[in-house]
Amino acid sequence: MSKVSYYTEEGLKKLREEVRQLKDIERPKASQAIAEARDKGDLSENAEYDAAKEAQGMLEMKIAKLEEALSNARVIDESQLDTSKVLALSIVKIKNQTNDMEMTYTLVAESEADLASGKISVNSPIGKGLLGKSVGEVAEIKVPNGIMKFDILEISR
Repeated sequence: MSKVSYYTEEGLKKLREEVRQLKDIERPKASQAIAEARDKGDLSENAEYDAAKEAQGMLEMKIAKLEEALSNARVIDESQLDTSKVLALSIVKIKNQTNDMEMTYTLVAESEADLASGKISVNSPIGKGLLGKSVGEVAEIKVPNGIMKFDILEISR
């Protein structure tokens, strides 16, 4: 059974564009590389041919994986988000109880995660620990060196 992934409209558009790029541009390039290597003679000792075939196999595997993600993708209507608790696409302001440091994260699908821009995956340890929490609650998140506690300060969208 495949798992459903939730995307923003922008995230789903990027995913579709990546699949289109791989199918329309990279796939013909891979076929061309195989044809060129095949033209060089004996296939039994042709490392270039083997490498081109392997690259094509990896490309096809990536396309299949992305197409599966697309088939299980659901777009979240951001206007319908409940801001009383943390959900996918929520913007959450939290405070680390250990060092009083405040951080703001947007919870997104795994493929859209980008820590540098404050987007963390709902499947990450912090993302999982925040899901379902409300303002004022404490999220206890198990990390390799123990348990981190975060106060939920604000939830928005």
